[in-house]
Amino acid sequence: MPDFRLRVFQSVARHLSFTKAAQELFITQPAITKHIRELERSYGQRLFERRGNRVSLTEAGRLLLSHADAVETLHQQLTDQLHGLHAEAAGRLRLGASTTLAQYVLPPLLPGFQARYPHVELILHNGNSEQIAEALLHGHIDLGFVEGQVKNRDLHYEHLLDDELVAVRRATAAGVPAEPLSLRKTLEHPLVLRERGSGTLEVLEFALKAHKTKLSDLRVALYLDNTEAIKSYLEAAPNCLGFVSKRALHKELEAGRLEIVPVQDLQLPRQFEAVWLQGQPLAVPARRFLLYAQQEFSKDTIT
Repeated sequence: MPDFRLRVFQSVARHLSFTKAAQELFITQPAITKHIRELERSYGQRLFERRGNRVSLTEAGRLLLSHADAVETLHQQLTDQLHGLHAEAAGRLRLGASTTLAQYVLPPLLPGFQARYPHVELILHNGNSEQIAEALLHGHIDLGFVEGQVKNRDLHYEHLLDDELVAVRRATAAGVPAEPLSLRKTLEHPLVLRERGSGTLEVLEFALKAHKTKLSDLRVALYLDNTEAIKSYLEAAPNCLGFVSKRALHKELEAGRLEIVPVQDLQLPRQFEAVWLQGQPLAVPARRFLLYAQQEFSKDTIT
């Protein structure tokens, strides 16, 4: 078993943040600092430069990171091979998912998977689609789940689940419009959109191109980095519209806080996809999780 202090170091190095590392590993920030100081004393080298709120790796830190990643890979390979002798899934499985998937789609699957495979230690990282692709390419996660149009040639994508983006606003006394709004009238509203690099914004951008409309043409009130923030903003901003996954709206629609606005000539279907390194077979825990997710989602329909 690799030293836990190396996992702490890798997390800080990946995020360049002691706070985010503490959140990821579910330990306190003083504990993070303690583990890093112990490593620095052990190796007699400073691993991070700290200037105000900014953290960067030293030369020694970069060297340790490359070896720590190699140790982690070898340990995972050994774990897979040992448990593979009995066709058992075990070891650490690092999943990465774009925001909609991480918040609304994958969490309900995790308890069932853990009950079936109790020897698999699950870790779920959250980021936008671009960040998940980068995490795969740098070996920080084993299996990713993303949405969007742009593909990386070094990654393999496999369809997992269909989704749909919808225009949404704060619920009104008049209710949902009887007739769809024209695209022109829709885009006259101040819009609340996801940030650059997100699959949600990417899908909207591609759809608008077909209407010869660019993001720079829109009245954007704000870019936000997660769907929950967009929904909360819309509840407080009656003149604004947002575009979010229909899967993220069940509670707000039922409570009458938000309402979907049909838009004429604007369809925003998209696919959620599993993604991993091109030409590299998935380890046993990742294969088991992908199969489990595919089986569960085969029963799914958007409502």
